[in-house]
Amino acid sequence: MRAQQITELSGPASALQLAEVPEPGPEHFTTNAEGVVVDVRAAGVSFPELLQTRGLYQLKPPLPFVPGSEVAGVVRSAPAGASVREGDRVAAFCMLGGFAEVAVAPDFMTFALPDALDFAQGAGLILNYHTAYFALKLRGRLAEGETVLVHGAAGGVGTASIQVAKGLGARAIGVVSSDEKERVAREAGAEEVLRSDGPWKDQAKEAGGVDVVIDPVGGDRFTDSLRSLREGGRVVVVGFTAGEIPEVRVNRLLLNNVEVVGAGWGAYVLGKPDVFREIGEAVLALGVDPIVGARFPLERAGEALSLLEERGALGKLVLELDGE
Repeated sequence: MRAQQITELSGPASALQLAEVPEPGPEHFTTNAEGVVVDVRAAGVSFPELLQTRGLYQLKPPLPFVPGSEVAGVVRSAPAGASVREGDRVAAFCMLGGFAEVAVAPDFMTFALPDALDFAQGAGLILNYHTAYFALKLRGRLAEGETVLVHGAAGGVGTASIQVAKGLGARAIGVVSSDEKERVAREAGAEEVLRSDGPWKDQAKEAGGVDVVIDPVGGDRFTDSLRSLREGGRVVVVGFTAGEIPEVRVNRLLLNNVEVVGAGWGAYVLGKPDVFREIGEAVLALGVDPIVGARFPLERAGEALSLLEERGALGKLVLELDGE
């Protein structure tokens, strides 16, 4: 089968090579149990794969290896008693091996794909939307009627966070850096969109403040995120795509009785199959509609990762494979 392999740790422009590799068997590399074998129609392109091209992600398989953590496609085979069966359209979290024509995922990480969603949307359904639900509901304790401010609101996690917040009955405010990104944030459902290079903190406070901030960006806006909170508000840290890990002076937490909360979805759920499925079912029940940005063929996976690194991604980036 064709697959993209990371052959050196030199960054997205040169680390990947398209190769013919053996098809994976049904045994999944983490569970040592028979998994669901999927003929891949689309693969999600995400920040972990970008980090893997430089050896900076916590999961460091020996070179060469096939990256790609989430896919959508058609079930080729499934173990007895699985939640899906041969021929089903699915979204699956394979952790590795997604940038290929065939991938394997555990049953508890595989979900039937709603008819309303195409394969490209399915490839953006798990990592971003499960992260958003985990960050907002389980860690941020979002309640109906509260207000959420989302940084990086036009990206994959940002658009997912807006849609999940809306599905949970909250009001969503996006923070973006351009007109084009504002359009995407509004398409995702943001009622208001503020500019990251403008007085967004003051504007948020003038509107009454926010209850929850979702921050997948990090960097120098973190302190202003704390200042934008209402009493009892929460900043939920999801990641650091800006590269800089911010520090907080804890006296700021005392001033308005606010919190900084970490949301490490992967570290939490990978060893908890029941929680993984509960989050997945809750996300599907919200009727989310993933926004797909640029689509690339498998051969151009390096270009997709480079676009992600350049902060040019709008919605979810995907690789599309032939096969329908």
